[in-house]
Amino acid sequence: MASGSKFNSTTRLAYLFLLPAFLVMGLVVFYPFVYNVVVSFSNMNLTHFRDWEITGFGNYLQVFADNSFWYFFFKTVLWTVLNLVFHVGIGVFLALILNKNIKGKSIYRTLLILPWAVPQYITALTWRGMFNAEYGAVNLFLNDLFGIEIAWLSSEWGAFTACLITNIWLGFPFMMVIALGGLQSIPDSLYEAADIDGASPWQKFRQITLPMLKPVMVPAIVLGVIWTFNNFNVVWLVSNGGEPSETTHILVSWVYRAAFFYYRMGYAAAFSMIIFLILFIFSWRFILKTGATENVYG
Repeated sequence: MASGSKFNSTTRLAYLFLLPAFLVMGLVVFYPFVYNVVVSFSNMNLTHFRDWEITGFGNYLQVFADNSFWYFFFKTVLWTVLNLVFHVGIGVFLALILNKNIKGKSIYRTLLILPWAVPQYITALTWRGMFNAEYGAVNLFLNDLFGIEIAWLSSEWGAFTACLITNIWLGFPFMMVIALGGLQSIPDSLYEAADIDGASPWQKFRQITLPMLKPVMVPAIVLGVIWTFNNFNVVWLVSNGGEPSETTHILVSWVYRAAFFYYRMGYAAAFSMIIFLILFIFSWRFILKTGATENVYG
């Protein structure tokens, strides 16, 4: 009885310490999420801001019937895929170099992690200035080197490319750090055994490095997909709110404009729930398919 009483007392004390965290999570995560779900089934907009009511699945049907959704969905998928390819490719490549015994390794690590350490909005605004057609550093460089100038921010795909370059610059250090940590955890004995067997560098990379990196890179890629798919700051700041003519949008920036510029709250809430479901289903299926949670030695 005493033991049970002690256990119950300890348990109550543990829950008491956890209570502030639960309250904060409830206020800033769970309540807004549930509220957003409810609003997504309502007619809340500028004319029904306080007297809104539940109207059913109309907002969801309207989202799927809107050509803007499919257009920006295509651009968002393209944006995410291109970013992840460069993030992972550049990150793993640099990690492989930094994992070797090279002179000044600590300096290179510090310099290469700086894009990730600087606040995102500062980097985005800096790159926006560099992409200016008249006095931006990018066009000055291209003009001096190749004699060409590009209207980066005044055309749809020029602005999209500018946002892409900016986000690649911001994102590769994260993948580099994750990959470097994974590389440093691989036992040297595996490579020594491969050398004895006469394996080529490519065979060692394919048979040892990639499988051993999988448990750390798959969760990082899932996080990268979620962050990039929802990367509002870079697209909004570099393209100045989707310019030109609101064509440089991805789904999350278009939702923001629908909610806070056009005050279509119910529509925007349904739109955001669709984005959530897309990312949830992708993450769940991707982790299951890649077997990221399985033991690498299994």
